Amino acid sequence: MHNHWFEEEGIDGKYVPFEIDPNRLEEAVRGMKALNFTGWNVTIPFKEAIIPLLDQVEEDAKLIGAVNTVINQQGKLIGSNTDGAGFVESLYEKRTLKEIQQSSILLIGAGGAAKGIFHALAKLEPAHLAVANRTEERALSLIQSIKTNKKAQAITIRECEKLLSTFDIVINTTSVGMFPHVENMPIDVTKMKNCTLAADIIYNPLETAFLREAKKHGADTLNGVGMFVHQGALAFHQWTGTNPDTDKAVSRITKQLGGTSC
Repeated sequence: MHNHWFEEEGIDGKYVPFEIDPNRLEEAVRGMKALNFTGWNVTIPFKEAIIPLLDQVEEDAKLIGAVNTVINQQGKLIGSNTDGAGFVESLYEKRTLKEIQQSSILLIGAGGAAKGIFHALAKLEPAHLAVANRTEERALSLIQSIKTNKKAQAITIRECEKLLSTFDIVINTTSVGMFPHVENMPIDVTKMKNCTLAADIIYNPLETAFLREAKKHGADTLNGVGMFVHQGALAFHQWTGTNPDTDKAVSRITKQLGGTSC
């Protein structure tokens, strides 16, 4: 994706993966800084571990407690997190800001991905925001740790299934339903109302069992390709100052995965 953008923007750059020994992260960071890399993305399991190795961490990433993007500004390494903002950008494909602010939103899951999305959504001030997890304690811990919306509700998966008809937007932030376990679902969608937007951050498969079943109940759906593209585009902008063509990237990746956008 990024290499397509470099080519389209006429930028002399290359995006390549590096496998890092978990015990040698500090050496790797020093090496990339010494080689004057413009920037890089950070994936699991280094999103938290890299923080003390950076010169500065943006406020959003501090709140979330994870960094997925680093930019090298004349030897100063600055960390940020584009995951949540990337999801919100993809959400705008289906709902306006006003519609989001008028919505009751449910996040399924309380892991790392949920933190970034919760923070980004909370800043938009929706009418109601809830986090559902197998254990209510972990959902409550997420809300208390992020502190962006102290009025958010922590509930169990079982409770959210009973209350499903009260939510306008339902977002699966877990890996349940990801390839190869494609028939698994994070919740029972039986009580989902037909005007709901069901979103999934998973993009393989393009249409998860969760989205497929939600669609059967009349829901609009949004898969994870948009979030993947937009979080990458936000990082690309930090490194290059340019805004890549996200629509073309979504179409290209969707085609590569063998389907059409949800």
